Amino acid sequence: MIIKSFELNKIDVKSSNFYLFYGENEGFKNEAIEKIFKINISKNTYKYEEKEILDNFESFFESIQSKSFFEKEKLIIISRVSDKIKNIIEEIIEKNIEDIKIILNSGILEKKSKLRSLFEKNKNTICVPFYADSNQTLSKIISNFFKEKKIIISQEKVNLLTDRCRGDRKNLRNELDKIDSFLKNKKNINIDQIMKLTNLAENYNVSELIDSYLSANFKKTINILNENNFSIEDCILITRTLLIKSKRLYKLLQEINNNKSIEEAISSFNPPIFWKDKETVKQQIKNWSLNKAENLIYKTNELELLIKKNSNNSINILSDFIINQPNRISN
Repeated sequence: MIIKSFELNKIDVKSSNFYLFYGENEGFKNEAIEKIFKINISKNTYKYEEKEILDNFESFFESIQSKSFFEKEKLIIISRVSDKIKNIIEEIIEKNIEDIKIILNSGILEKKSKLRSLFEKNKNTICVPFYADSNQTLSKIISNFFKEKKIIISQEKVNLLTDRCRGDRKNLRNELDKIDSFLKNKKNINIDQIMKLTNLAENYNVSELIDSYLSANFKKTINILNENNFSIEDCILITRTLLIKSKRLYKLLQEINNNKSIEEAISSFNPPIFWKDKETVKQQIKNWSLNKAENLIYKTNELELLIKKNSNNSINILSDFIINQPNRISN
């Protein structure tokens, strides 16, 4: 069954257990999940990547069948899905398992997609396309935000914020949160302040993603991948950031192999490593060997070329690389 994104109020969570949310507007998807599902199932939400399900279907199937005394209902969100998961979902639908809600979150799906066709034609499943927000929609969100703050805002400022969020209300909400913090005890904001405040958070998210990956923090790495709508340009930035930090890690490991302590290697490194990053870098050193770090540099170079050749599939290529590459390393 198809439901348009502006008809979300028609969704009755009691009548269906299976949902396909597809399209590029991650912010709108997250809003819908929060408003429709998490209000009622806030404590029992479980997040997966499609690859986790494909690699461990039996374990996943057991987990959705099991029900603890404290769990009345489970909300399961599976990210970055493709047609590969179609047969598994069909099997789960046939089992008619009670007290679960499964949301499949996908990027753009073509009309010929078998997964999309399954959800569109089945009366017991719901398929919702989430296209990029129009500038008119985003402008309305911005205007309402400032109206609530009782601050007059020019069209120039509205246009600036609209351009910066790239058609995704999630990006816009992040930028408005920054402005909201800035506006404490203030009654006005000029365009220069907006430009500085909304220098977009991708660079921070990219750095945090790579640091989590190199630190073998798998859970945090997956969370960052799930919670950010990375563009093709972002994927290139991520690979280059990974390359830079991998080379730094390799040089540090070389110094340590030359009988320097971890503290000495970090303290004498050039360019200097900021104090707030030192503990993170220490953790990375402990998780990588010299040979593995060198291999990662080569593979990251190959990754960038692959992403450039297959730009339409860049986020999936990047996600597969990060999930599959060994990042808990000894020897």
